[in-house]
Amino acid sequence: MMEIKELEQHANNIRRNILTEVYSAKSGHPGGSLSAADILTELYFEQMDINKENVNTIDRDRFVLSKGHASPLLYATLAEKGLLEEDLTTFRHIDSKLQGHPNMNYVVGVDMSTGSLGQGISCAVGMAIVNKQVDKNTHRIYCLLGDGECEEGQVWEACMSAAHYKLDNLCAVLDYNHLQIDGNIDDVISPEPFASKFESFGWNVLDVNGH
Repeated sequence: MMEIKELEQHANNIRRNILTEVYSAKSGHPGGSLSAADILTELYFEQMDINKENVNTIDRDRFVLSKGHASPLLYATLAEKGLLEEDLTTFRHIDSKLQGHPNMNYVVGVDMSTGSLGQGISCAVGMAIVNKQVDKNTHRIYCLLGDGECEEGQVWEACMSAAHYKLDNLCAVLDYNHLQIDGNIDDVISPEPFASKFESFGWNVLDVNGH
């Protein structure tokens, strides 16, 4: 277990990496990336079994960035973990592997190509099913959802499937930053109440105050 100060330093480095990417590209989604820096810090430096030795294998935990537009966050975290070979300043450049949505065919450590909102959690469910059948549940699948993304019906279909197949090796984390591209989620179309919705779909819910 790391000391809190160590985790805080990693989180701050990830935030700096995100700003470096977005500034270099003069485009991107800094808000949705910065809001989950602490979440990915905890996952990659405390929870997930992923390192330089196993990153190119299937013998490790997996992470799916369902809100794929927050790719600067994923690249920034992989860089901080020492797993990213590409230069962060090439983010979104025409010939760069670090595009606006993560592509698993180009970037080592990206476990799923995402971008179309709602589809990432469905992929994570499929990965968790295979993980239980082949891996005998020795590894876990983690998935990061956006709060605006949860307006997509596919999210809830995936959650229903996860409960049906009793996927206790799947952990979904909701980044509740109250914002989506058109404004505050409550003004666009509120997906609340989150906790009771997930519970009604058969999930064990932990409510964490990120502040």
